[in-house]
Amino acid sequence: MKLPNWPALLLAPSLALASQSVIYALVTPSCKGQSTLALHAVSAVTLLVCLAFTWMARHNWKTAPAPLPDDAIARRPFFIAMVSCVVGALSCLVIAAMWFPQWVLSPCAS
Repeated sequence: MKLPNWPALLLAPSLALASQSVIYALVTPSCKGQSTLALHAVSAVTLLVCLAFTWMARHNWKTAPAPLPDDAIARRPFFIAMVSCVVGALSCLVIAAMWFPQWVLSPCAS
């Protein structure tokens, strides 16, 4: 079964940026309510979705036929799947790195 590569290539970095924006917007309500549940929920959901996108790209990368060295057209699906997997993994790393301070710092820290 052929899974799409474009979510890991295009949506995963956009998801990391959107996650940062939503978390930043939720800091004031989280401080007011003294609860970080919403912040953790946003981070967890975005990380899971990003991991799913990356898994689809990795599946395509691992199931793509090995390209011949002299056939540039045959190498294209393998290359796109590999780049999509790397971009998705980097986006997952960024989301996890943004989630870490939520465990350590209070939303009310100035």
